[in-house]
Amino acid sequence: MTHFRHAAIVAAVVAGTTTASAQTTIITREPVESRTVVTTEPLELTPVQRRTIYRTIVREQVAPAEPTVEYRVGARVPDSVRLYSVPQEVAVEVPAIRTYKYMVVNNRVVLVDPATSQVVEEVVD
Repeated sequence: MTHFRHAAIVAAVVAGTTTASAQTTIITREPVESRTVVTTEPLELTPVQRRTIYRTIVREQVAPAEPTVEYRVGARVPDSVRLYSVPQEVAVEVPAIRTYKYMVVNNRVVLVDPATSQVVEEVVD
């Protein structure tokens, strides 16, 4: 009878161990998008950099954006607007604008942050 009790206790311990190891832990985390913080420092360009940007991009002869919308620094650009990558020639001369996109509106080059769709700078001749 004592052997039966010991066997029952051992069986219960083994069964408890097996059951415990079969448990699953689920860890949930916040989506990455809700934790993303975008900080934009003001873009400071020298007169020479502005001239380089304007003259090079105007030579690209891209299709102008819709002039009926007012594009100003800080404003969001509609998704329907076609943005262009900064030409390599300009990115080498002015590395600060390498990650931005641009559009041309009323003979102005408008630089846009593609992550936020916000206008960060206007460049005129």
